[in-house]
Amino acid sequence: MLKPFHTAGLIEAGCDEAGRGCLAGPVFAAAVVLPPDFENELLNDSKQLTERHRYQLREVIEREAVAWAVAECSPQEIDRMNILRCSILAMQRALDQLQVQPEHIIVDGNRWNDYHPLLRGSGAGERAATPIPAHTIVKGDATFMSIAAASVLAKTYRDDRMKQLALEYPQYGWDRNMGYPAKDHREAIRQYGPTPHHRMTFRLLPDEQLTLDF
Repeated sequence: MLKPFHTAGLIEAGCDEAGRGCLAGPVFAAAVVLPPDFENELLNDSKQLTERHRYQLREVIEREAVAWAVAECSPQEIDRMNILRCSILAMQRALDQLQVQPEHIIVDGNRWNDYHPLLRGSGAGERAATPIPAHTIVKGDATFMSIAAASVLAKTYRDDRMKQLALEYPQYGWDRNMGYPAKDHREAIRQYGPTPHHRMTFRLLPDEQLTLDF
């Protein structure tokens, strides 16, 4: 049974990402604020759900959440900054888009950078001097509802993007492997070479030397 919140009495946003281990495509992230009385027996870490259940839950989350948002970092940003920084940046971009500013943030994983929220109504992209308190939770997507909800949104929106890209690059099988290092994906890279959507600092083929420490 997932927990409804980490810290009671606060507007709490859960954050998670999808696509961190992929060879191609952006990394997506989501931030979700759920109502205190939210309940859904199906909700779980998106990796534990079927595709059909993920998309069913996405409709529920988007309809019933107090606030939600999805953001991304491109393969070019990943190559420039590394995947860890971009995973965090994508989550913070999602937080920037929330219509309700959270008072507390919970994040799947064990790494985070202070998030200074945008000052509402400043019109100049100014940020608060004080960061929003946050906690990182290993396996948080299997522990807290809001993180699980974020994992569902990040995963489904990223899958949608990879299916769209697969129409342009059908030989890589992105509609099936979603850009992960599956055998068919790597064979296509070997045969056709990388695309503009590949992460060039990743080990695209097993016999290549990894050039990015992440």
